[in-house]
Amino acid sequence: MNTRVLRIELKRSVAPLAGVVILAAALAFLYLIPGLWWSGTAGWTAQWTSLAMWTRSLLILLWPIAVGLGALQGLRDRRSGMYELLTSTPRPARHRAATLAGATALTLASAFALLVVVGGVQVVAGTEYMHLGWLPISLVGALSLVAGAVLGMGVGRALPSALTPPAMAVGAFVFTNLLRVSEASAVPEAAVPNRVSLLSPAVAQVSEMLLTLSASVHVGQTVWLLGMAATGFALLIAAAPRTRLLALTPLLAGAAIALLVLPSDPRRTYVVDEAAAAMVCDGPVCVTKAHQARLGDIVGPGKKALRLLHDALGSQAPVSIRENTALRASSATLERSRTSVLVDFDDGAIADTKGEDLTRAMLAQGMAPHCQPRTAVTRSGMPSETAAQGVAAGWVLGDLEPLRGTQHRLRDLTALAEPVWKKLKALPRAEQLSRLKAAHAAALSCKADPLSVLAGGGSP
Repeated sequence: MNTRVLRIELKRSVAPLAGVVILAAALAFLYLIPGLWWSGTAGWTAQWTSLAMWTRSLLILLWPIAVGLGALQGLRDRRSGMYELLTSTPRPARHRAATLAGATALTLASAFALLVVVGGVQVVAGTEYMHLGWLPISLVGALSLVAGAVLGMGVGRALPSALTPPAMAVGAFVFTNLLRVSEASAVPEAAVPNRVSLLSPAVAQVSEMLLTLSASVHVGQTVWLLGMAATGFALLIAAAPRTRLLALTPLLAGAAIALLVLPSDPRRTYVVDEAAAAMVCDGPVCVTKAHQARLGDIVGPGKKALRLLHDALGSQAPVSIRENTALRASSATLERSRTSVLVDFDDGAIADTKGEDLTRAMLAQGMAPHCQPRTAVTRSGMPSETAAQGVAAGWVLGDLEPLRGTQHRLRDLTALAEPVWKKLKALPRAEQLSRLKAAHAAALSCKADPLSVLAGGGSP
């Protein structure tokens, strides 16, 4: 492609505007609207894979914009009244189409790359885990913007009406929302079959730091998007109605091949990144490779918590501390272990504390593991569970203090814990220890409220 012609095309087309709109819309959404993308271990600037997944999730809004602006670009020659003049020149139509599509492709891909760079700078500052597994996710995202815009151009050229751009944008928005997946989880849910839902360029909102897209998803979506781009380009150069009908062949073929390649089982869509989930250990304390930078902070408090647990529970005490890597839906019961204290860096009591407060938090998790799901607000489960943990850890340490970092109000936790603490401390020591072990068993089985067990009103 002649670079001089490309520069001219960039000056007189909507291509630069398309890039600016895409980048500005994405940054405005991320920075001006509070949401889950700013919190927890799966925040958009927490890890490389999370960055790629969150920027892909924005395509539910960005892709319709790209399609609509592409359709607007496709109307240019008709609006200028130069269509007949251009078709009479000896320059091949494919050259003009390549210049037009190339300019828009360049700006849209650059805008998406800049969005990734903005997040990537923050990821580099916050994690030591570097890898390239996120790259296919972002590359397919950039390709989707390009393919959508080229398809819009082709349709705009074939249907030169002022209604075409808004109709294409609305149609693309409806398409992405009909195929929308509710949550990126081990078992994603959509209103349509899994293969069909994956024809959408957007992915679901990220809920798990260790989740990534499978290779079959990348391959299937790439084939589908290349077919879409080929149809758009063919429509740009097609002159006769019959040729325009034939131009739909790549789109249909790409969809057919993609549906054969894309996974039918939702469990094969979002899969665990095994490299990120690999354990890095210092003695009995282990975290995932993705969080290896945090290992040094929890080793000392973790080993101390294990010693205290052994003193309190004896043979029933867990013998290791391990980061929880089990995938779960947002409403699912949390995994528990009899041999390990499972810590989660989405738990505010673990992620937001250090030193003695962190020791208390891991001791509490070992004495009465969380059973009920954490909420996006508290990040630490139900108040009664957290209060029970505070009582159990306080008994071991000799003083009652509410757990910090949970985002429960401290006075609420104190109000729940103090009456139980007073009842417990009024009992003979043997009975106190019996209730603590019963509360530990109740939390592990998830069949009774450990706070009620500590108060003497429940049994495991």
